[in-house]
Amino acid sequence: MLLGRDVRKDFPILNVKVNGKPLVYLDSAASSQKPNAVLESYCRFCEQRYSNVHRGIHTLGEAATGDYEAARGSIAEFIQAPALEGVIFTRGTPESINLVAHSYGKKFVKHGQSIVLTPMEHHANLVPWQLVAKFVGAELRFIPMKSDGTLDLAEARKLIDKTTAMVAVTHASNVLGTINPVGEIVELAHKVGAKAVIDGAQAVPHMPVNLREMNPDFYSFSGHKMLGPTGIGVLYGRPEILNDMDPFLTGGEMIREVYLDHATWNDLPYKFEAGTPAIAEAIGLHAAVRYLQEIGMERIAQMDHYLTTHALEKLASEPDIALYGPLSQRGAVTSFNVKGIHPHDLAALLDREGIAIRAGHHCCQPLMRWLDVQATARASFYLYNTADDVAALIEGVRTARKVLA
Repeated sequence: MLLGRDVRKDFPILNVKVNGKPLVYLDSAASSQKPNAVLESYCRFCEQRYSNVHRGIHTLGEAATGDYEAARGSIAEFIQAPALEGVIFTRGTPESINLVAHSYGKKFVKHGQSIVLTPMEHHANLVPWQLVAKFVGAELRFIPMKSDGTLDLAEARKLIDKTTAMVAVTHASNVLGTINPVGEIVELAHKVGAKAVIDGAQAVPHMPVNLREMNPDFYSFSGHKMLGPTGIGVLYGRPEILNDMDPFLTGGEMIREVYLDHATWNDLPYKFEAGTPAIAEAIGLHAAVRYLQEIGMERIAQMDHYLTTHALEKLASEPDIALYGPLSQRGAVTSFNVKGIHPHDLAALLDREGIAIRAGHHCCQPLMRWLDVQATARASFYLYNTADDVAALIEGVRTARKVLA
């Protein structure tokens, strides 16, 4: 597969040298790099069309509004959203999930009901539900995991019952790479009248996502993990549910009428987009979506699979390396530990060789306890990576073992 080599020319940062070495960027699960198409669209808007949106009737204001709403439409198409008005711009996945937790969870989850999660959740899809459970007096339940890092769906069918109000699950684990059967989990939730919340931060950048087929009540993801700018994310919510929710943030744009003692709310999606939005960032995300569509999400998923499988095979052939997560049906992350070397030390030494990986608990401390480790090293791949990057990682690990073990 030549995808990595084909597109590397589009990413100027890949020409940078780190510590005198060519950059090998293996941290896309944390934040992806940006192609020229995204950088140019962002700058072009700021240089030629910048204005606030929606309320200006001058030329720039109307142009900016058109660009901003075109971004919403493009993203709705990209994720096959059933309703355009359900596509809400946020600052990222954590804000999206907090919006649901505060505006839906605290209003509609009742004392004695249950909220079902998994031990592999990112803190962003765990802590908000802890707060909701404490606020309303709900019970937190967790779908057990099998030894290979996949969910035990037989146990899930028992845990998701008539007391369940919410089921919140990651589409793909940012540590294990596990791709969860979210369609089946959504169906289990709906059978008992519960709402399904899916964290798609690690899925949308790497695979085709069709919300019409999946049918979640809420789905969230972040722009900076899919070639877009930071500070922009998306929440999709079913409009009939969003209409019943209270606003999460208040201010300009999200109101219809304001009196001294009360206010009424704007139509969707603007009810949940208070104040001046991240206009240039949304336009940058639009460019990122176009770039991904031109390559093809199926092709990106295939390349991810090739690189991840290749990395797992190479790491498994090295002595004293522990690998985490399933061997198949996984995303583009590879978490591992080298015996006798702390992940932070490994990451620091790899950085001397120009290799960027992530080390730590990856905002998944409960999962680290389940793995019985304090931290892991994590190499994550994207469309601009190649087999040469995997080879550099393996050589870097060998060097680290000689220096640190």
